[in-house]
Amino acid sequence: AVYECLRGGLDFTKDDENVNSQPFMRWRDRFLFCAEAIYKAQAETGEIKGHYLNATAGTVEQMMKRAEFAKELGMPIIMHDYLTGGFTANTTLSDYCRDNGLLLHIHRAMHAVIDRQRNHGIHFRVLAKALRMSGGDHLHSGTVVGKLEGEREVTLGFVDLMRDDHVEKDRNRGIYFTQQWCAMGGTLPVASGG
Repeated sequence: AVYECLRGGLDFTKDDENVNSQPFMRWRDRFLFCAEAIYKAQAETGEIKGHYLNATAGTVEQMMKRAEFAKELGMPIIMHDYLTGGFTANTTLSDYCRDNGLLLHIHRAMHAVIDRQRNHGIHFRVLAKALRMSGGDHLHSGTVVGKLEGEREVTLGFVDLMRDDHVEKDRNRGIYFTQQWCAMGGTLPVASGG
């Protein structure tokens, strides 16, 4: 399926966030199959292609093995579920990716358990800011339409918090104080959720 999508015109495909290393699809085999599909599609189209390989695992050591193997295969990007994998693991992967020329795509699997409850939990703007501090090149941000629809102004507010160096206080957008990120790199918001 990866090859067919890339050959058909997509630039990137991705593992589902639930795809880890199940008995029917071990991570190493999946990485090899995806690498083969990418190289074949690139050779046939003359275009750069990629696949977000899910490096999330039960331990940081396992995640690093997956990141290192992706690099050995010449893959341009890996994916991490930062809420299920943890912030320390995410920072470790982020540092490795920066040092080794890999992009790190961040998935927000499990966020709804934390941020969709109005009476308790942690708002996604806080989770997005924590991710920006932890590291990652892009993060699923939801959308203002579709199945992961959020309030338009609030969604645009946390999109600003992810990417802009300076964000002014704007209560309508859910920004309760001016945020100056100084030299801290941003995270590209990626629309998600259909």
